[in-house]
Amino acid sequence: MPATPAEILKRIKRIEIKTRNMVEEVFTGEYHSLFKGQGLEFSEVREYQAGDSYRDIDWNVSARFGHPYIKKFKETRELNVLFIVDLSASNQFGTKGQIKSEFIAEITAVLSFSALSNQDKVGLLLFTDKIEKYLPPRKGRKYTLQILRDILYHEPQGRGTDLANALSYTARLLKKRTIVFIVSDFLAHNYQKPMELLSNKHDVIALQIVDPSERDLPSGGLLRIYNPETGDNEIIDLSDKKLSYQYKKFIQVEQEQMDKKMSKAGIDLLSLKTDEPYVAELQKFFKKRIKRRHK
Repeated sequence: MPATPAEILKRIKRIEIKTRNMVEEVFTGEYHSLFKGQGLEFSEVREYQAGDSYRDIDWNVSARFGHPYIKKFKETRELNVLFIVDLSASNQFGTKGQIKSEFIAEITAVLSFSALSNQDKVGLLLFTDKIEKYLPPRKGRKYTLQILRDILYHEPQGRGTDLANALSYTARLLKKRTIVFIVSDFLAHNYQKPMELLSNKHDVIALQIVDPSERDLPSGGLLRIYNPETGDNEIIDLSDKKLSYQYKKFIQVEQEQMDKKMSKAGIDLLSLKTDEPYVAELQKFFKKRIKRRHK
């Protein structure tokens, strides 16, 4: 049964209160230090004063008035932040803690409110095997709550995952340098090239959302595995130790390959488990990035 407007509002309000408290207590400083203004914009022309650099002289204006004038610039504080959020069916899954989609909503809310407190604009791109919805970066609490609502309640047209298409679409869409958070379980293929192209022009961060059961199979008995993206069913014998070993090895190799892809594209990757607190992990991740930037 679809959620009522009152239930939707209550759920969003609960997440807002929880995540805004986190932002006020722990994230604002790290976010501001990490994502500073990335350029200069013209401010004014004024008369030359002792101590000004001759490099700032506006020769055209100076010639017109017969004495030196200089151009003044200021740092562009305002940034654009875009969340590329995976709504594929594999994210409607959870065995411990939260289902991945709600966990994704919380993570996005924390980062969105951090951006809001920093006077940045925030936007959203939802995708499955289709582009589901795009909200261009804007400011405001109401807009941030709309982003949260769409992550939780948008009914996707697709079920699969086409991350490559979402990245290519984003690269064509963005004209201004943007901080891009990709929030997904990354159960996708063939996204290396568009990932690199996007990273060449924008600051891209990958947040991998993982349910613990995706890394470790339970022990004993028969287990029916259902693939929500394809609808396929398969029964496996969990008492088969060889099968468990092969599965763990497969997951390990897949993760190592993903790490290499991100590193090659110059993208920082943070894996977050749905059954573990993410506050400390995000803080540690931000501080590591800040330290590297200041070297």
